[in-house]
Order: sequence, then C-alpha cells, then structure tokens
Amino acid sequence: MNKVQREKINGVLLLDKPVGISSSKACLIAKKLFHADKAGHTGSLDVLASGLLPICFGEATKFSQVLLEADKCYYTIAKLGAKTTTGDAEGEIIATGDCSTLNLSLIQKVLAKFLGETEQTPSMYSALKYHGQPLYKLARQGIEVARAARKIIIYEITVSRFHQDELELLVHCSKGTYIRNLIEDIGEVLGCFAYVKFLKRIKTGSFSLEYASKIESLNARAESEGYQVLQQLLLPVDSLLQSYPVLSLTREEAQRIEFGQKITVSQGFRGLVRLYSPERFLGLGEMDENQCLRAKRLVKYY
Repeated sequence: MNKVQREKINGVLLLDKPVGISSSKACLIAKKLFHADKAGHTGSLDVLASGLLPICFGEATKFSQVLLEADKCYYTIAKLGAKTTTGDAEGEIIATGDCSTLNLSLIQKVLAKFLGETEQTPSMYSALKYHGQPLYKLARQGIEVARAARKIIIYEITVSRFHQDELELLVHCSKGTYIRNLIEDIGEVLGCFAYVKFLKRIKTGSFSLEYASKIESLNARAESEGYQVLQQLLLPVDSLLQSYPVLSLTREEAQRIEFGQKITVSQGFRGLVRLYSPERFLGLGEMDENQCLRAKRLVKYY
C-alpha cells in the first residue's frame, strides 16, 4: 500500500461540524481530506453539537489560541418542562415541570438575569478534558471528577422563537461558556426545568457559519476534482489576526526581525501587532512602551 503524501499547507478552513462526531475526529477528517501534515481545531464542540469549527493547517496552528480566546455565538433550542441526566436530548429524563403558564415577558425577564459576568462549572457531559480524557467519556462510565468553576460572560441572549415547550435562543458569550449549563440554569429559574434539544455554533470571533463547508461537500469535491482543489477554500493565516493593528516594515527591518533582533519603529503602537514585509505576512510582533519591536510569533515559509 502506498503511503499518502502529506503536504505542508498553511491556512484556515471554516468547517461545519456535523452532529455525532467529536471536534478531534472532525479535525482528523479534514486533515486527511487536505492531505495536510499538520492541523488543529480552535475550540471543541460537543459531540451532539454542530456548527462552526475553524481548522488551522500548518503555520496557522501557531495562532489558533486567538480563536480559542475569542467570543462565540450559538443558536440553541431549549426543551422546557424536563431535566435530563446529561442536560441534552441524549440523556434520560429525571424530572419534569409545568411550563404551561410561561409567557414571553416572563422569559425575557429571566434571561436578563443571566447577562454579564458569572461563574459556571462545566458539565460532566462536556468535551472538556481531564487527564487527556473528555469528561463525557468518564461520565458514561459513571465516573465524576471535580471541575473548577470558571468565569464567563454572557453578552446577549435573544429569543428567536417561543412556542409551547420550546424556546429558541441566540446566545453571544465569552470563551468557555457551556450552553447546556446555561439552559439548565435558565430552566431552574423559570421553575420548570429545561435541557438542550439542539445546539449549533454560528460564530467564532469574526468567522461565521455561513461561509463554512460541510464534510460531505469537501468529500464530493475532492473525489470529483482532486484534493488539491480544496486548498482554494482556505483563508490566509493572517485572517486569524484581524483584530490586531497592521505594522508594515521595510525589507531591512523585516530581515532583522526574522533574525530575532529588536528594532525601534516610531508608529505609536503598543502591544501585539501584525507584521508585514513588502512581500508577505510575517507574523505577530510586540511593541513596548519605548517603541521597541520584537518578534512574538513568526510564520515559516517553505
């Protein structure tokens, strides 16, 4: 059997992860489809969640932390009137409540209580890892481990639709927010219980689901046109860093930075900046209060 030739490709794929596979599995599938030698995703989605999962290839993996830290937006359907063992539709119902008297006005007042900064303890059925194992795998074995509460921020919760025992929401939140926990907590305050029936991530940082590709479409295109054509779908590495200001360097300055030297640049910046030579994107630099610039993380071109 011939060994598949892996290629050194750089860029970002916006993938629409389907329900039923882990984020790691989705990343591996993308890596194989692109014949890439290096790939990594930018923030786990639970197995039962779908939606936007940016995949970084090659040098883009150096900057994946930017998206791990980025805000997220989710579309979710909450099932009112019941509580499950897992906080989603996969679990067994362990309690029920009456949601027949709820109205939109009351729901919106309750949702407003969840806005702002708070602390949240991850569910045992989340994709968060404990000693390398996803918590949901431990939970399915009946194992529960201590999880530290983490600070999260809920910026906005918008009701898309409310009908009988279903509540559709758009949630804009900080990194590390677990929507199943949020929905369970909302159900508790409403006094009727609730669990996640459906969950889709629609935005990560500045990237939106509408531009994402499905695995089946990638497969079909690779089979009909060859896997190399998939590279046309990749966003450039610096698309991950659009929130940082641009600093353009001369060829001489760029060379010195690439050699690990510090240079003085009078541009009025402070902190992290995107660095460009006259020909290409170089990576991230950091400017101190004295306008001294040093390399923070540079890309390597093959």
